[in-house]
Amino acid sequence: MERGLSLNAVRGLLPVVQTPFDADEAIDYATYRSQLDWVFDQQVDGAVVAMVSEVLRLSSVERDELIAVTAEVCGERGLVSVGSVGAESTRVAVAHARTAQANGATAVMITPPMLTGHSEANLRRYFGAVIEAIDLPVIIQDASGYVGKAMSAGFQASLWRDHGPRVLFKPEAHPIGPQLTELLDATDGQAGIFDGTGGIFLVEAHRRGVIGTMPAADLIWAVAALWRALEAGDAERADRIADPLSRIVSMQTSLDSFVAIEKHLLVAQGIFTSARLRSPDSSGLDAVTLAEIDRLAAILHDAVAG
Repeated sequence: MERGLSLNAVRGLLPVVQTPFDADEAIDYATYRSQLDWVFDQQVDGAVVAMVSEVLRLSSVERDELIAVTAEVCGERGLVSVGSVGAESTRVAVAHARTAQANGATAVMITPPMLTGHSEANLRRYFGAVIEAIDLPVIIQDASGYVGKAMSAGFQASLWRDHGPRVLFKPEAHPIGPQLTELLDATDGQAGIFDGTGGIFLVEAHRRGVIGTMPAADLIWAVAALWRALEAGDAERADRIADPLSRIVSMQTSLDSFVAIEKHLLVAQGIFTSARLRSPDSSGLDAVTLAEIDRLAAILHDAVAG
């Protein structure tokens, strides 16, 4: 693996960072790098470029560049960097994966094609081509909580059996807890699985055996405190933090609402100067919703501090 990191390094707290845009909707790299510095101050294990980084609204060149910048900054600190390489064609996904490896990423994450439902045979060829094209760990993300079609635990486990422990997972099909356990059982408890969906199911997922979590960056200070409480076996503190955190995440009902609320909170914390999404923005948030998010964030701060 690149930069001397082992497969076992791909675990723990790996926040998915957001992409700041200027008035022309170009990537604001100065703010992006500042966000990474702030995230790393929360004592995380790395950073991820993925769905809520708005990769679906970036050009192929922009996506590769964002992953490269993230790998560079993470590499300077000896931290993990993960880049999302899923695409609508196998050829493009493979190209993104190879570029991510060449630019120093520690691992890649891949979603299925999202515009069309595919047979398991087609998906096996798609994922297999990416896994075989590179030497890095490949995280299979079932992002069907907000886009795409759910993949069965049995199918995902077959990828692990075919390609070995380099294949990791981020299951997000509902019901998430039973899906996670089914996937673990189908891999004899050996597959590395990450919690997703903003940390709303992290307490349950930790009990079921995840190796890490990939929340958004905006509330990473709270998810980090929750993760450490769970690792320490402090159930009372974990429940105290999980309640307001879950209430915030439950208000994020679509991919755009996830991104819009995350950027709103980054602005509120002085990390971003603008909550701009790359258009079109279908988040549908109003002032009352954002005021409730701010109220819950204050409660969450108190829970973490308590």
